[in-house]
Amino acid sequence: MPISARNRMAGVVKAIEKGEVASTVKIEITKPSVITAMITKEAVEELGLKEGDKVEAVIKATEVLVSKD
Repeated sequence: MPISARNRMAGVVKAIEKGEVASTVKIEITKPSVITAMITKEAVEELGLKEGDKVEAVIKATEVLVSKD
């Protein structure tokens, strides 16, 4: 998926904690670095995210976005 953001880091989903509305997704970028993103529960479900998935942390301004091929 083409995107204009330049701050992109490949990683692996290490943990997902689903809440009622929001979820936290922990992405291991390079051992031992981990980025935690807060995204909607709906986004986790739409992306089909699960532990072990290869994803990209896309950082734009003050937000962290998650994309999956």
